[in-house]
Amino acid sequence: MNKLFLTLSLLIFSCSLQAQEVLCNIRVIPKNDIPISDRQKLQTLQKSAREFINNRKWTNEVFNEDERIEFNLSFNILKKVSTDRYEGTLQVQFSRPIFNSSYYSPILNYLDKEIEFDYIETQPLEYNENTHSSNLSAILSFYTYLIIGLDYSTFSNNGGNFYFQKAKKIVENAQSAPENGWKAFESNKNRYWMAEELLDAKYSAFQSVLYSYHRSGLDIMHDDNEKGRGYVSESIENMRKVKQLNPTAFILQLFFNAKADEIASIYSNAFQDEKNRIYKLLSELDPGNISKYNKIKEESSNNFPDDRMPNLK
Repeated sequence: MNKLFLTLSLLIFSCSLQAQEVLCNIRVIPKNDIPISDRQKLQTLQKSAREFINNRKWTNEVFNEDERIEFNLSFNILKKVSTDRYEGTLQVQFSRPIFNSSYYSPILNYLDKEIEFDYIETQPLEYNENTHSSNLSAILSFYTYLIIGLDYSTFSNNGGNFYFQKAKKIVENAQSAPENGWKAFESNKNRYWMAEELLDAKYSAFQSVLYSYHRSGLDIMHDDNEKGRGYVSESIENMRKVKQLNPTAFILQLFFNAKADEIASIYSNAFQDEKNRIYKLLSELDPGNISKYNKIKEESSNNFPDDRMPNLK
């Protein structure tokens, strides 16, 4: 009996040291003209969505509490369509910790403008990977799997493909859904194309860049700034392969929109010829963020000159 009690106690203690894989910070922000009667309901939605993600097991891996993948979801509710139906936008933000530093590198910073869902306060949020029963649950699950996949891909080449497949399955289940954001013909920049391009073999260079930029580049910059920056340069150069295949590829936009400020800061203290080369390359690959890359040509006293980019030394 004592042995049984001891075994159960050790099991409970062991489980208490483990945590779910993700820690999602969710905000639901109603527009000013959303009726007051709906505001408490949306606060309940915020709590339910947080519990839906943070209390669910998304992988077969064991995570310690300090290893959880943390990300932010901010719903802006712009319109009440009917009694239980809402429309709005969703800001998705995810950053990955960099080895031997306090810095977090932005991986995804995306505004999804095709958010529409029903929410009944008395009904729990549920997810079934084989059916599309709730657009809200599908959106929450899609971005959770996407972010887990992105995190894994920065630590291992193609490491996130299993979770990208999970995200793609959600897209496939939603092909008959009335809501936008899930279908190829609606746009060339939506949830469908996120999952599609991340798994498309012709864009394999993108997966290699995710890994080498972070694991070979940023993760060694604390010990060897110049060597790490060299790997970052090599990774950005490899983005040419994606650009040549499809100049308007969605994954290109997602990558550079998240990384533009970081890249500008990384090269702010590089050698002048290095600055010139990377500036020319970035002008070709990502002209939409050229105003940010102009900072590369400005002199700075350290490689990470602002609060978003602390010095890794």
